[in-house]
Amino acid sequence: MESLARTYRIETERLVIRCYEPGDAPKLHEAITRSLDHLRPWLPWVQQEPKPPEARAGLVRLFRGQFDLGLDYAFGIFDNTEKELIGSTGLHTRIGKNAREIGYWIGIDHIGNGYATEAVSALVKTGFDIERVSRIEIRCAPENTRSQHVPEKLGFKMENIVKRILYENTVETMIWSMTKKDYASSFIRHMQIKAFDLTGTLLVP
Repeated sequence: MESLARTYRIETERLVIRCYEPGDAPKLHEAITRSLDHLRPWLPWVQQEPKPPEARAGLVRLFRGQFDLGLDYAFGIFDNTEKELIGSTGLHTRIGKNAREIGYWIGIDHIGNGYATEAVSALVKTGFDIERVSRIEIRCAPENTRSQHVPEKLGFKMENIVKRILYENTVETMIWSMTKKDYASSFIRHMQIKAFDLTGTLLVP
């Protein structure tokens, strides 16, 4: 198990990025349901959609349980009033010790506003400055040009394209990476964010 995350909430200029809470289930259901056609080509879990509203409560409970236990770190992306869920992201633990993979999706009603870039920038800064990881990856399909633009803009290096079997089909995945050394000279270091722990205490890098 990885060490427990310090960061439960991140505030940027336009967004609140935080761990999921039980009351988020209806917002998550609405965002996913409205975005199914938009998300289906790129996210494997959307192949099992649509699901009923009560399934979201279980999903939110799973996200929060994994977060608190240090197993994985999923975050909701909200507007700065937290009335609307814009999308979802995470500092995922699936690529090995002291490293994180950032995944993200933005709901159909909010694409084209730079929210993915803003959220990912905040997670990169959090990952390196507060969580003290050594490496961050972003993975996406070569055909998903909208998703590719995020690591390109942020200075990630396109490291490799790997093939894997998904639902009996061979698919390609691009691996973009940023190391702690890369981050030291990145403009993301100068991004203004506020990060808070479980108790709401402001975290200082």
